[in-house]
Amino acid sequence: MCEVCGCAGGTDHFHVIPAETMTDPGCAGTPPLAPPARGGARAVAREGMSIDVNQALLVANDHVAAHNRAHFDAAGVFVVNLMSSPGSGKTRLLEETIKALGDVLSFGVIEGDLETENDARRIRAAGAPAVQITTGNACHLNAEMVHAALHELDLASIDVLFIENVGNLVCPACFDLGQHRNVVLLAVTEGDDKPEKYPVMFRKADLVLLTKLDLLDAVGDFDPAAARRHVVDLGNDTPVFEVSARSGAGLAAWSAWLASAVGARRHVAASSRMHGHAHEHIPHG
Repeated sequence: MCEVCGCAGGTDHFHVIPAETMTDPGCAGTPPLAPPARGGARAVAREGMSIDVNQALLVANDHVAAHNRAHFDAAGVFVVNLMSSPGSGKTRLLEETIKALGDVLSFGVIEGDLETENDARRIRAAGAPAVQITTGNACHLNAEMVHAALHELDLASIDVLFIENVGNLVCPACFDLGQHRNVVLLAVTEGDDKPEKYPVMFRKADLVLLTKLDLLDAVGDFDPAAARRHVVDLGNDTPVFEVSARSGAGLAAWSAWLASAVGARRHVAASSRMHGHAHEHIPHG
């Protein structure tokens, strides 16, 4: 996994830059963040078993992710993990989404980058609270980073929390953050065969957005139909929308998907409160 990219062991050197206005909701109403079961990363590492170390790291991450999800569910927040390669237009899409739907939904954003607070500043200027995580040399966010960041947000005042992951089509797909849905962006300035080259990322997508549609004619060699076909060939029948944050094309479909998912999430939460449990189903379409 991350031994290849060089960020292994480096995810404990991240920094959380809080929103300008922040509150700490604490962990009230959520299960305590107890240590994972014996045989975790350190125990396995002593045995020198590299494959099991990776597995143990993911088990530990998933333990924190479940705690994060309990936070989100207790607050009734719908959480989207936004993933893509660098430069696909994630932040611009969020800016336009916040501006378009800010009257009907309240948003919060956790931004992930190796350095700078640039994207968080843009989100705040668009009208939503944002917390910046700078990961140093880590090429992905993990559940521990998100757990630290979410305490800088007032979850009770948020309907939708976007987690804008570090730009990377590999490692982010491996780490559960506690999100409810994965949205993967693929810009037309990239190759339409990206789903073939990075299958793990696109198999896990609950929605694929082909972004920067306004540049399609200028690029000339990106085939949206081929990109869709490659996603389907991975065994994923998730929707694929064509959008342009600049022109506004396709944003209505994206907004409708988001509103539908939030509505379904609220229905699940209400049912859970009435019956004590529920099986979540948020439709793809």
